Amino acid sequence: GIGSNEEIINKMKATKGKGFDVCSPTNMRSLQWEPLGLLQPIDYGRISNVKNLNPAMLAVGDNEWNFGGQGSHWLPQIWGTEGIAWRSDKWTPPRDGEMPSYGDVWQSDVEGKTMMRPHSGMLGAGLYLETTGALDPGAMRAAYADEATMRKTWQVVTDFCIKHKSQIKLFWNDADSQKNGFMSGGVVVGQTWDGPPTVQMKEGKPVIYRAPVEGSLAWVDGLTISSAAENVDETYAFLDYCFDPVAAGRSIDGGGIDGWGQHGYNSAVLGADKHASADYGKWFTQIYPGNSLANLWPWPKEPQWYADVRTEYRNKFVNA
Repeated sequence: GIGSNEEIINKMKATKGKGFDVCSPTNMRSLQWEPLGLLQPIDYGRISNVKNLNPAMLAVGDNEWNFGGQGSHWLPQIWGTEGIAWRSDKWTPPRDGEMPSYGDVWQSDVEGKTMMRPHSGMLGAGLYLETTGALDPGAMRAAYADEATMRKTWQVVTDFCIKHKSQIKLFWNDADSQKNGFMSGGVVVGQTWDGPPTVQMKEGKPVIYRAPVEGSLAWVDGLTISSAAENVDETYAFLDYCFDPVAAGRSIDGGGIDGWGQHGYNSAVLGADKHASADYGKWFTQIYPGNSLANLWPWPKEPQWYADVRTEYRNKFVNA
């Protein structure tokens, strides 16, 4: 199997794309791919099922993978999120429909009982501060534009997080530390990945994961066409099939069909959830109620300077 985006890039670079028709980078990696010239623009006219793709995710290709003005070089396929999870026997989100907020981690009623991954928890705090007036709406996304803008915004976020650091019981770094935080670590509310708490929900544990009102942080793995692709007609037929709601839905969890594989993630194809197993749809609508899908916050493309400065502020918070 392929373990990482770096591995995909290295394999493609090693052969200049030869031997591969399709590869699947994550949405925020476009700045690494653009200078390589290893991908070709995608002709939407050859993929009738492109109309089935989530518009917010499709726009990532049009906006961030439009290399040299030639059009999108990337189409969305599968996705996951980071949002808010909580111990349902100990706490309830104080909003209509039990909708959580990134700000819930910072409220006094759960002091010393929350968890997060430092860098993404700080982003969540910033999205909450956009709703309180401490930051302008859109400030966290605008911070990706240049270093001066980022520093101004992240200083506000870091000051807030340090001031309220007593809220945090633990910083997680993997799936197990999230699960254990809720079951044995004294955590009541956390900003988490979707996977670990969703597994706990399915196991009947008193844990709920849900997209927050500010929008869940979304990563999207996409499909791209190698610039050295040899089977172009077949590649377009494959992409079209991937975006068929029945095929996309069954591929989530097998759809109850014998012998159909599963990837276990969510699909970028609208209506795919109806063709996964009945169980999947039940959990999906609990986790992403109402307008949650239209309200996703896709991770923006990430320049190296941004990652470096973010680490600087992350360390200030963690070490405070």
